[in-house]
Amino acid sequence: MDVSDRTLTSLGFDDVRAAIGSRCRTEVGKARGIARPFLDGIPEVLASLELVEEATRLKQEPLSLPIGGLIDLRPSLDRATKAGMLEPRELMAICQALFAFERAYEVLQERREKVPGLAALGRRMPLLGRLATRLDRSFEASGEISDRASDELRDARERARGLHRRIRARLDDLLRDEKFATNLREGYYSVRNDRYVVPVLSSHQREVEGIVHNASQSGQTLFVEPQELIGVGNELAIANSVVLEEERKVLMELSQLVSREAAKIEDGLLAASELDELEAIAVLSLDLHATTPTVHPAHGPLNVKGLRHPRLVLKGDQVIANDVDLSQGARALVVSGPNAGGKTVTLTGIGLCALMVRAGLPIPCDPGSSIPLFNQVHSAIGDLQDLEQGLSTFSAHVTVLKSVVSTAKKGALVLIDEIAADTDPREGAAIATAVLEDLLEKGALVLVTTHLEELKALAHLDPRFVNGRVGFDAKKMAPTYRLQLGAAGASSAIDIARRVGLPEAICLRATHLAENAGGALSKALQAAEDERRKMLDQRDQAERDAREARELKANAEAQLAEVQRKKKEEELKFRESLRAELEYARTQIRALVERLETDRSDKALKAAKESAAEISARINEQTVAERHVRTELKSGPEELAPLEIKVGAKARHRSLDAEVEIVDVSQDAVVVTMGALRMRVPSSELLPPKKSAVTPSRFPSSAGKREEQIKRAEATAAKPMTLASPTLDLRGQRAEDAMREVERFLDRVSRDGEAAAILLHGHGTGALKAMIREYLRSSPYAKSFRPGDGPEGGDGVTVVVLA
Repeated sequence: MDVSDRTLTSLGFDDVRAAIGSRCRTEVGKARGIARPFLDGIPEVLASLELVEEATRLKQEPLSLPIGGLIDLRPSLDRATKAGMLEPRELMAICQALFAFERAYEVLQERREKVPGLAALGRRMPLLGRLATRLDRSFEASGEISDRASDELRDARERARGLHRRIRARLDDLLRDEKFATNLREGYYSVRNDRYVVPVLSSHQREVEGIVHNASQSGQTLFVEPQELIGVGNELAIANSVVLEEERKVLMELSQLVSREAAKIEDGLLAASELDELEAIAVLSLDLHATTPTVHPAHGPLNVKGLRHPRLVLKGDQVIANDVDLSQGARALVVSGPNAGGKTVTLTGIGLCALMVRAGLPIPCDPGSSIPLFNQVHSAIGDLQDLEQGLSTFSAHVTVLKSVVSTAKKGALVLIDEIAADTDPREGAAIATAVLEDLLEKGALVLVTTHLEELKALAHLDPRFVNGRVGFDAKKMAPTYRLQLGAAGASSAIDIARRVGLPEAICLRATHLAENAGGALSKALQAAEDERRKMLDQRDQAERDAREARELKANAEAQLAEVQRKKKEEELKFRESLRAELEYARTQIRALVERLETDRSDKALKAAKESAAEISARINEQTVAERHVRTELKSGPEELAPLEIKVGAKARHRSLDAEVEIVDVSQDAVVVTMGALRMRVPSSELLPPKKSAVTPSRFPSSAGKREEQIKRAEATAAKPMTLASPTLDLRGQRAEDAMREVERFLDRVSRDGEAAAILLHGHGTGALKAMIREYLRSSPYAKSFRPGDGPEGGDGVTVVVLA
């Protein structure tokens, strides 16, 4: 990738690098981000973009890898490999990194199907659990070496602590001695030069034998180590030196352990920093609403949809998205229009996106965009200036053009702002045309901005050139920042001068002079711009109307669904209440039947049984209806097709709740068919059909007919029941008692949502079996029934498929 520092500065690529670095969470990752390099070729770019997409998927979970806060361990690792002793803080940082490696590895391996590239990076991080545990138990949270680091260190510290306790105990005794205390400035002891001392009045020095270690500024107080503690103090000094030596041994041992794994740890650190950088790029991509474009070779077409300038998006500015399309043989885009209208933003936006793609970064554009992988990017955008500053002088501009023309080659992207300006327009146009033709002959892709009329005309003479313009709203006296391809733009210089406050008389005079000085093209361009603005306004209004219509439709559908839901809830409450009353009535009638059976009154018994059967049928009917309403409430409102009263149309019969087909239409009634059944019904009895209803072909192909027969046979074939199916054992019961049990059992399993049940009645005389199956033929609980198979119990059981 050939790009100069001046081009990187003028396009602002360092701002993108800084944005990556600011989103990194490790020292090495930040260093990688702010030095993000350009990649060699398309395979490397595509691999990088794929890794960024994987990192973006992790961020959208949302999930961040547990690698935050890792510092650069390479200096410490390098010193350890040279037999150096590491400090506790360095060893603790290495310990933290090892635990982070392990946690990040586990996270990535759990998601290796979703993020295979990141998981492969994660496998570079070493799993050194034993070393991490050894380091962890060797230090306290404060950073002090722990007694657990070695037995020798623990023993040495225990001896030193014992000597401390012994000295302090003796000092406490001395302070309590009234004779000794009269020699002291105050009743306390302290430590001077690692020795325990007491504050002795200088006038009483002879009364306290010992070594003077320090004195107050006034000289009135001497800090004396009592003579009787000197020996113990010497022992403590020796013990402390032993402790220091043991601590040094621990640090050396740990440093040697680290040195053995230094290469693995360093490679893991680099892998973690790469993961951190990828996560930062993913965050930046989400902030920019960036997408991955199709990447072509350097001489391929450029088609960026919905381009948004990355730097402006990062600043939080409201950015107008524009399309830039150079395909079908076009290799140069000439952008014209008013000053401050967005011409330079278009150039720098394309240039910055080209650099980002070369660095393996997504770009802020719409899906479906494509961009070549340029091998050079040249810019002549001012004299090391920002977008808001003025243009460079003509001589400096020509110097930059000379450098660009001399170095550009096939596959280069060249960006020139206000080409050949600040000189005589005719000569400037001639120079600009010659430069552009030379660049195109060399195979470069060129984007330029201009106010020169001659350059705007190139698109009509040479198919390699395409015009583009940024609009200016004459009513609002402001640029629109919208780029329109295929048309040249007027400079609108007089309108802008009026906007910034140039006196109106001067503006009117300038308008008159421009019209008389060959301003016909400018007037035509202005008229075209006004016409385009009207069309854009009409399109925007149409989009608003369509959006409002969609919102109204959605609100109406939501209101209809809510009305249907409330209606079903009310119906469900009514049916639950009615079924409860019928249950109570059935209980009363059953009690009456039992009493009549005891009295053996045949006529009364028959009447009671008929009443019980009628009540049971009503209860069964309400149970099925209640279940149907409850199912509709759970599944939500049905989507219905429009009701059409015409021959051949589908409808739904209100009372039967079944799909029917209209075969004849008259003024007062409609003739419909439902299978083999033909009936005449009022049109008010028909409802719209369900949208999912599909009209079957009346003449299916033989292959389709055979397949349909096979599926129907498979669907109706008896399926063996499992032991998990609810079973009712009726063997040995009287017929009347058995029938009551069957009805209760089917009611219960139907409420439990079971799909099937088994009635075990045995063979016997066959009377109970016949009565049960006769009942099932009319029972609303039974969708179908059949005798059991061999493994299920044969004809001694009846398998019921519940409705």
